[in-house]
Amino acid sequence: MSLAAPNEVVTRALLRQVNVPGLDRPAALITLDNGFDHTKPNTFGPAGLTSLDEAISAALAADPAFIAVTGKPYIFCVGADITSLPLLANREQAVEIARLGHRVFARLKESDVPTFAFVNGAAMGGGLELALHCHYRTLSGGAAALALPEVSLGLIPGWGGTQLLPNLIGIPAATQVIIQNPLMQNKMLKPKQAAELGIADVLLEPADFLERSLEWAAGVVRGEVTVTRPEVDKDMWAGVLYFARQTLDARLHGAVPAAYRALDLLETAKDADFATGTAAEDEALADLIFSEELRSGLYAFDLVQRRAKRPAGAPDKGLARPVTKVGIVGAGLMASQLALLFARRLQVPVVLTDLDQTRVDKGVAYVHTQIEKQVSRGRMDKGTAAKLYGLVSGSVDKSAFADADFVIEAVFEDLKVKKQVWAELEKIVKPEAVLATNTSSLSITEMAAELAHPERVVGFHFFNPVAVLPLLEIVRGERTDDATLATAFAVGKQLKKSSVLVSDAPAFVVNRLLTRFLGTVFAAVDAGTPLEVADRALDPLGLPMRPLALLQLVGPAVAYHVGGTLHAAFPERFEVSENLKRIAESGQPIVVDDEINAEVAKLLVVGDQPLTEEQVRANALNALAQEIRLMLDEGVVAEAQDIDLCMILGAGWPFHLGGVTPYLDRTGASERVTGQRFLPRGVASLAS
Repeated sequence: MSLAAPNEVVTRALLRQVNVPGLDRPAALITLDNGFDHTKPNTFGPAGLTSLDEAISAALAADPAFIAVTGKPYIFCVGADITSLPLLANREQAVEIARLGHRVFARLKESDVPTFAFVNGAAMGGGLELALHCHYRTLSGGAAALALPEVSLGLIPGWGGTQLLPNLIGIPAATQVIIQNPLMQNKMLKPKQAAELGIADVLLEPADFLERSLEWAAGVVRGEVTVTRPEVDKDMWAGVLYFARQTLDARLHGAVPAAYRALDLLETAKDADFATGTAAEDEALADLIFSEELRSGLYAFDLVQRRAKRPAGAPDKGLARPVTKVGIVGAGLMASQLALLFARRLQVPVVLTDLDQTRVDKGVAYVHTQIEKQVSRGRMDKGTAAKLYGLVSGSVDKSAFADADFVIEAVFEDLKVKKQVWAELEKIVKPEAVLATNTSSLSITEMAAELAHPERVVGFHFFNPVAVLPLLEIVRGERTDDATLATAFAVGKQLKKSSVLVSDAPAFVVNRLLTRFLGTVFAAVDAGTPLEVADRALDPLGLPMRPLALLQLVGPAVAYHVGGTLHAAFPERFEVSENLKRIAESGQPIVVDDEINAEVAKLLVVGDQPLTEEQVRANALNALAQEIRLMLDEGVVAEAQDIDLCMILGAGWPFHLGGVTPYLDRTGASERVTGQRFLPRGVASLAS
């Protein structure tokens, strides 16, 4: 059976003999290199695996002192070539690709010659699994990231990871790396963390990593370096997996099949021999490759890795103006977070203003405190901290913005207040300065309507917490010009945010959809559905949090305000819930210790027509399908892909949903409500 992948970027395994002092014969060094720089990482497809197989054969034939595998600069290997997975014609081919990887990697594990992985850079998925097959591992302190992220896509580590890792570092840590981290926004391990877990035997400085790795390996071969690994405690195995399964049930409710298959494989790893365990991986991998969840996961991955880097509709970047100073109107929590972000990423002076010196001082103090925390945690050196201290300042006089190139306001969400701010600033700032607003729902066009130069006003909507969520909704008003927009996108890129171009429509994308979504849930509560029933109705989607926890995170007052804005624009679809108003005015937390606050329940005035969980869920999905179709028809974004990108990056909606539109297509909600799919069949779904 042919496993050729016609579009495979082949990672070659380049073999050379290396003389290492203290050894009587050369070592064999295999370098993985796909011929591109670090921006196109090494991956394994059928041809790459074959190249590695041939290199291992040639290395063994030379009778080396040891065999070592390393990567091109900055990259070890980031795993299987997942772009080829949708091209597999049938399940048998999926099994064969799994077996090929197992067979080639196992040669390093079963070798009579000592084998080493010199992990010089990023190692993820199959790349990390390759390293785990080697007898010993060195790790560069400069490696960008290490992970087994497959579960986030809808897969499992399918080339030995579920069997090798728990028997190397223990079942608690392995469960964290294989299941928990991928489901936590695909959390990566830093080199120090990986070494502390026991994934690497030694952590070395990046400057002379290869030379020191060769010396260390020679010491192992000569018997001068002894590698000791703690014995894995198998008595706790069943208990850890039982707890992990309960946690998955509570969080995902069966929505991510890959996570449960990974749990099953980790259970197998306790007592099964390696061949039995890897055979189980083959079957699990083949099953998951032909699942809807994987197709949605691959679609989501492509959005985040590609579309997010080339925003649809963004103007020519050559039109962007340089930004050498940033002004921030306001010194509250959001403004202070922005100040730190701008100073750290743009490395330019940032000045905060507010109504009085006390507020200004508090905002600047917040920035300084956050810098100090970064230094104390070893995430920032003192030199960088000193520079940032000097870049961030505060003033009660807006004339401090006179020479700023980019001014962003983060004041109270009231149109009148924001218009007043811009009216004052327009008299101060230079003519070409960009005026950006962090509004979450108000009209950019209306905000700029009375200005002499409305063409330089742009929406620049961040998501909280600013340092964590990567989405930036860049909103073009009716009169925003291309130079302003290009500057906004350039700044967004410097801030390391993923920017999506949005038209000036009420609440833009994420807040509009979340408000409609939460509105259906609260409408069910208003009708008499118990809070507990309405809250768990969406569990089958496997969302990062339940609706009421999300409402608490957003803040009932903010949600009520945004809901009011949308009600004014679309009264037939967005209702204003008096119960939500009561909760907002009470100041009571909705959820306490993961339980609904009984005091909040007492505040509600409800009807006598409760809905079932199924009805609440159907209403929510139908509402999302309707709203997305209307948004696309209105031209709020270019395509459904931008809706999904926003929901993934701004709301944390999971890859297995593909954001939102693939799930609506998969469940039939799209066609039921709008008469058509959002995406063609075969895009984010199986072809038939």
